[in-house]
Amino acid sequence: MKIGMIGKGAIAQYVMARLGERGHHVSAILVRPEKLTPGRPKEFGAVEDLPSDLDVVIDCAGHSALIAYGPPILSRGVDMISVSLGALADHSTADALKTAAGTGQSTLHLASGAIGALDCLSAARAGTLTAVRYTGRKPPKGWLGSPAEAKVDLTALTEGAVTHFEGSARDAALSYPKNANVAAAVALAGLGFDRTKVSLIADATIDQNMHEIVAEGDFGTFAFQISGNALPDNPRSSALAAMSVLAKLDQISSAISL
Repeated sequence: MKIGMIGKGAIAQYVMARLGERGHHVSAILVRPEKLTPGRPKEFGAVEDLPSDLDVVIDCAGHSALIAYGPPILSRGVDMISVSLGALADHSTADALKTAAGTGQSTLHLASGAIGALDCLSAARAGTLTAVRYTGRKPPKGWLGSPAEAKVDLTALTEGAVTHFEGSARDAALSYPKNANVAAAVALAGLGFDRTKVSLIADATIDQNMHEIVAEGDFGTFAFQISGNALPDNPRSSALAAMSVLAKLDQISSAISL
């Protein structure tokens, strides 16, 4: 497949380094005009300048990139893969993406990010799903650059844990655009943004990012927990989130997929 990338950050670098192993070719990298590197012909600063023969565009650049570039790319009839699930918490963004996909007869594929068990949660939703709670724990440094800084002295937190957010998945995704895409993934798979409860915790006793889902319904109950490593180049980005992009690409490019 001919792949277009949005962004050059830690997740994008991880994905691009492994696309060749799967027989794919990165034909274009879309970045903000001020981020263009002179002399690199594969870099583009506008959607209209992208090659017309791309099979799929992978968004690894965050909410603002999906908001800005998603609708025009989908309108051109090009499928997308994105880890910026939290952007869909905004009603106008979700509507714009749906409309663009309809216009271009394209599809926005959402990568599961740093969490698993979403297939179980989606299956449970087919019955009566009554309660879903997501709890996200990260070492204090994993919350740097987020609203947690206004509530907790993250650099001084060396013992114990502090909950700095309690609320809905919608509020979490909109308030923590660089940290709460997992909450959005759980919401989209289950009860939706407004009925999914979220707790976000800075925990000095851990050195990995921990994610937990607890759900109840007429299927019974389940609890899922994962402790994941961050990417070496960015403590706010999960290694599994980057891997989930590749897994989604494998899924949509395979004749038989699970």
